[in-house]
Formats: sequence, structure tokens, C-alpha cells
Amino acid sequence: MSKEQSRNLKYKNQYEKIGKNIRKIRNNKHLSQEDLAFEILSTRNYIGCVERAEKFPSLGFIFDVANALKVDVKELF
Repeated sequence: MSKEQSRNLKYKNQYEKIGKNIRKIRNNKHLSQEDLAFEILSTRNYIGCVERAEKFPSLGFIFDVANALKVDVKELF
């Protein structure tokens, strides 16, 4: 297992929380995963994987999501 994989597993709970917060805010704003993906030049599949903590997003991705959802980045954490 690589250092990055170990680190990602170590912080899996935090990634799960970020994913849940993205989903909650996105749903509250009546945006589909596809709508959000379009806004940040991503894919619906990747948004879903992040929301389920199957993929571990970069900080840049998190900033892009916060901007698209019009929330402060701290709301995602």
C-alpha cells in the first residue's frame, strides 16, 4: 500500500463527512450530481464517488464544489 493510500484510509471518516455535507447542501439547493459536475467540469460519477467516500478529492476540487454551491469551504468540513 502506498503512502497516499494509507493516508487516505487514515482520514476516511473525514472524507465521509465531506461527502455527506456535499450531498446535503447539493440536495438542499435542488442540484443534481450532474448539475454540480457540469459547474465544476467534473463527472456525475466522480461526484457520486466523492459523496460516498469512494474517491478522495483534492483540496482544489473541494474549493470548486464550495464555490459552485455558493458556500464557505468550511461548511463542507
